[in-house]
Amino acid sequence: MSQTIVQVENLNLTYKSLHAVQNVSFSVKSGEIMAVIGQNGSGKTSTVECIEGLRKPDSGLIHVFGKDPWLHRSKVYKEMGVQLQEAEYPSKIRVEEQCRLFASFYERPADWDLLLTQMGLDEKRKRPIHKLSGGEKQRLSVLLSLMGRPKLLVLDELTTGLDPEVRHNMWISFENIRKSGVAIIMVSHYLDEVEALADKILYLEKGKQQFFGTQQEFREYVKKRIPQDEWEDNLSLEKLYLMIAPKTTGLTMEGIL
Repeated sequence: MSQTIVQVENLNLTYKSLHAVQNVSFSVKSGEIMAVIGQNGSGKTSTVECIEGLRKPDSGLIHVFGKDPWLHRSKVYKEMGVQLQEAEYPSKIRVEEQCRLFASFYERPADWDLLLTQMGLDEKRKRPIHKLSGGEKQRLSVLLSLMGRPKLLVLDELTTGLDPEVRHNMWISFENIRKSGVAIIMVSHYLDEVEALADKILYLEKGKQQFFGTQQEFREYVKKRIPQDEWEDNLSLEKLYLMIAPKTTGLTMEGIL
């Protein structure tokens, strides 16, 4: 039976006068992938940082493995893996040195030698991290998030900077990880990625929760909010999202000429 790994109720977070997160509620169970979607500035990363215990909410309840991640961060981190959108590493440290360092944090670390091979980084093990390409750094970040054999993975822009083949291989890897019972929260702007992986979707807009539910429920949510003559069956998740997302002004030639 699936266990609730993350429980969030009426989460609120404010930066001075900015309401970054407003009354957000959701849950994630073991073996489930939840995607957080929305425009830049919609509160995605702020929500995830509260789950990670990096920010203290103004109000609301957050339980990760039954504990408040702000008060019990060290205990929660023993079972949580985090892949950050941007990560800083010690100057000139080599790939294998960083892996060995992360492995030392855990009683039973994952086999990082095997992970290096699976991530296509085996030939880069002696290379200083600052000399890796953006995609290679992203793969290393994912590898390090797996080092503690986590029961919860939090992934912020999982496949940014990766080529199509590596992206799809990454999808297969995380589908297999999910099947082992790991819960995954992924923040993504790639709706094809969300469509391929996510069981549940949390859609945020200007800090406010617009939707939480399955992909099929999201389809019904969109259908109710657009004119009937605009609806088509079998639309991709990206097209569904674009139908309801706030419109932005595109680049015009008037600004160039």
